Amino acid sequence: MLSSIRTFSFLFGYLPVAAMKLKSFQKQKPHLTIEEYDELIHTEPRKWASEIMRRTKSEVMVEGLDLLPVGPVLFVSNHEGNFDIPVILSSIPKPFGFISKKEVKKLPVIPIYMEDMNCVFIDRTDRRSALKSISDTAEKLKQGHSILIFPEGTRSKGGPLGEFKAGFMRIATDAAVPIVPIAVKGTSDIMEKNNNQIKSANVLLQILQPIPYEIFSELPSKEGIKLVRNTIEHALDRQV
Repeated sequence: MLSSIRTFSFLFGYLPVAAMKLKSFQKQKPHLTIEEYDELIHTEPRKWASEIMRRTKSEVMVEGLDLLPVGPVLFVSNHEGNFDIPVILSSIPKPFGFISKKEVKKLPVIPIYMEDMNCVFIDRTDRRSALKSISDTAEKLKQGHSILIFPEGTRSKGGPLGEFKAGFMRIATDAAVPIVPIAVKGTSDIMEKNNNQIKSANVLLQILQPIPYEIFSELPSKEGIKLVRNTIEHALDRQV
């Protein structure tokens, strides 16, 4: 219970600080390159995520940081729990935005910050919105920003890896960027498996071998999706 109070108090209590920082960052934007601004805007979300994880008292082990390529990439990760984003944000030094459901836009401050991080909002009940999010995400990548996507579309809550929706393959192909698979294990132990009460857990985040555009672009879409999913699934199986 105390971990839950500490974590959620910080989650919302930090918003006024984040709002002030954002205004300061936005004033600097005209004088910075894309890479410089992405790094600057990423500092606060990284700090926020690190503090969130510290308050859960969880241990996070990270492997494969040396595999991160230079330039924009599409991070493709399994989606185990709500703490996937804080774990990945606090663990990966490369700035990135991510695809989020449109309901997040109702929160204070957070969606404004997410827009500057190059996040893309999607209405999963509207096919036209879903298609637009694919083109919007590809455009972000073409501009030089990295993006994270959870192609299962929903949390597994520690269960088996779900099927991957095809959108991520179209995004990576349209943008002609590498796919960097990520395998996350243990985030559902923080909340989902505890009746939504926060408890400490051991989490392993693995950055896997990047898959170059030249490889997956030559495959039929279904084979490309299978390649990425199998890469993540095999990594998760080895973690057991």
